[in-house]
Amino acid sequence: MSRPWISRYDPGVSATFDYPEWTIPDLLRRSASRFPDSPALFFYGSCLTFQELNELSTRFAVGLRRLGVQTGDRVALMLPNIPQAVIAYYGVLKAGAVVAPTNPLYVEREIQCQLNDSGSDTIVALDLFYPRLRAIREHSQSPRRIIVTSVKDFLPPLKRWLYPIKARWTKRWIAVEKRPPVYDFCALLEPSTVGAEAPESLPTLEPGALAQIQYTGGTTGTPKGVMLTHRNVVVNTMQGRFWCSNFREGKEIFLGAVPFFHCYGLNTCQNLAVATGSLIILLPRFHADEAVKAIQRHRVTIMSGVPMMFSMMIDCPKVDRYDLHSIRVCLCGASPLPAEVQEAFERLTGVTISEGYGLTEAGPTTHCNPIQGAHPPGSMGLPFPDTDARIVDLETRLRDVRTGEAGELIVRGPQVMQGYWNKEADTQAVLRDGWLHTGDIVRRDEQGFFFFVDRKKDVIKPWGETVYPREVEEILYQHPAVREAVVVGIPDRHYGEAVKAFVVACEGASVTERELIDHCSRSLARFKVPVAIEFRAELPRTIIGKVLRRALRVETAAPSAGGAEPARQAM
Repeated sequence: MSRPWISRYDPGVSATFDYPEWTIPDLLRRSASRFPDSPALFFYGSCLTFQELNELSTRFAVGLRRLGVQTGDRVALMLPNIPQAVIAYYGVLKAGAVVAPTNPLYVEREIQCQLNDSGSDTIVALDLFYPRLRAIREHSQSPRRIIVTSVKDFLPPLKRWLYPIKARWTKRWIAVEKRPPVYDFCALLEPSTVGAEAPESLPTLEPGALAQIQYTGGTTGTPKGVMLTHRNVVVNTMQGRFWCSNFREGKEIFLGAVPFFHCYGLNTCQNLAVATGSLIILLPRFHADEAVKAIQRHRVTIMSGVPMMFSMMIDCPKVDRYDLHSIRVCLCGASPLPAEVQEAFERLTGVTISEGYGLTEAGPTTHCNPIQGAHPPGSMGLPFPDTDARIVDLETRLRDVRTGEAGELIVRGPQVMQGYWNKEADTQAVLRDGWLHTGDIVRRDEQGFFFFVDRKKDVIKPWGETVYPREVEEILYQHPAVREAVVVGIPDRHYGEAVKAFVVACEGASVTERELIDHCSRSLARFKVPVAIEFRAELPRTIIGKVLRRALRVETAAPSAGGAEPARQAM
């Protein structure tokens, strides 16, 4: 097949590479060997070296095995970007278990659904999230083990009183009684709990073994666990490393603001930094003022973010007083980046944003714009090394369209998932003859640059998160005053998109916008809750009665709209 994009690669980037047969923990072990005393994680004055990070993750692995976690067991992680998240991630994998990241914003119903689907008997969570887990256990025996940690566990003593102000995560700590089935995270790290031969007793891992079950969704809103092997994750991490041909191993400083429970943050920040001996400045929750201060103070050189982050940073009061020119590589993903946001951020920092494209099913990255070379405006990039990409017609999904025409993007490469966890039919629907059908509509120019056109699915992307309209609609339908409900994404300057609902009320019923928003808030994560609800007497429909969702989306996309107010959806 023709690959015109290869000629547009940066100097030093090849079309193909030899990837090491490593497991994910090998990324950490290798950096601990090469850069043992170099800082790996910085967290509000607390610093862990690579040697310390490697040792702590091994202790955690041994602690998990002693609690009864076996090879192949699934362990859920419900943590923000704190040292414990990185320790637990590599520790779970060293123990031979499978990581199942869980979004900390999820409410009880969503958490239980994911735990049940993955079969996770163990979860590692922040103490602030424990009340939700306790509520789940009140009517279920799952999860069998809850390992609890606190943000302050890895703060230096003199910094603990500052943390609630600086990080704004919380104004108080939650006391959790640590007795089975609840265990203390730090107790599992105590050296006294690790026998002399214990680390050597950890299982031997194979690159082809399952490493992560990363949850995404579908047009039905049913959660699907994407199965990624150690090889999938390592390859995608190394593809990112090779793409940055001017990378300085052991010297780069990453801003760890993108959530690591996302596939995007996990690979483009955490795993890439760990694999290259680079320091991560951890921010458990994104706030623009804190981010710009961290970039200046720590001279951050690499940043991966989502459009919302860049938009909020350029709007940060007095941002021009901060020197952000230390950034050498800036990556953007998760949703399309508005041109005006890109131009403003590039003027502010002097660095070109390299926008990319990916999806959880591909580990996640498949495309990225050159780091050094020029690219046309609006491009989502070129296919990564060893990644094939085709655009096929929407009817047969088999015929390649002509250059410049829009069609469905399908990709093939060593980073593509093995399938969906316990969902063979769904797997066969998207994996065909080695090709992953993305469901996204794109086009390609003659140079090989790809451009995002639209989503074949009606997904909405606020904050870079994924929202499936039907899930929100089903919650709205549960309200007795709602007769019909349709959810669409509307443009939002800060968050890329926001959720809006169009509702037809039952005859004679009385309900307000606030009442329906509150109703949704009780059953949905905050990023899924509509920021606006418009009441209609009827909804636009096709001749056969199907609601014209696209027509509603076009109505709300008027440039004069200026985007929805995101205040009540603050991350």
